[in-house]
Amino acid sequence: MTYQTTLGWSLVTSGIVTLLLWVLPGSDLLWGLALLVLGGLVLYIRQ
Repeated sequence: MTYQTTLGWSLVTSGIVTLLLWVLPGSDLLWGLALLVLGGLVLYIRQ
């Protein structure tokens, strides 16, 4: 059950991020790297 919830939130978040990358100005690569680092920090802090 937890896996399905996590997968669902992951897909929803991916969709939102994709829309944000489409709307935000600047390089998609730069935004992608920034979000990757932010996600890593969140996972590291939650441990």
